[in-house]
Amino acid sequence: QVQLMESGGGLVQPGGSLNLSCAASGSVISIGTMGWYRQTQASGRVRELVARITRDGRTTDGDFVKGRFTISRDDAKNSVYLQMNGLNPEDTAVYFCEARITSNLGLADYWGQGTQVTVSS
Repeated sequence: QVQLMESGGGLVQPGGSLNLSCAASGSVISIGTMGWYRQTQASGRVRELVARITRDGRTTDGDFVKGRFTISRDDAKNSVYLQMNGLNPEDTAVYFCEARITSNLGLADYWGQGTQVTVSS
């Protein structure tokens, strides 16, 4: 059984920063691309890409990031991180971690339960 667990969400004032973490646990053999997605009230059930990072470190950001967020990974810890700076109220959302993981059950995409980020004064 493989699980992803996010942490680091919370309430922050506009212009503030948060650092999200996500760790994979269980029977992980290897991890490919890892990413962060978010679900806002406006997007409904749609999860939009925030950022993703490949195993060799190539990154892709969502259009709204505009250099404010940085994704990184630590394969020794089976973890991915999202440093978010310059947060604004439009960034309020549930942030989900996603990873393509090879385990003893084969290759599959896994999602975390999500962590709430609220940007408000």
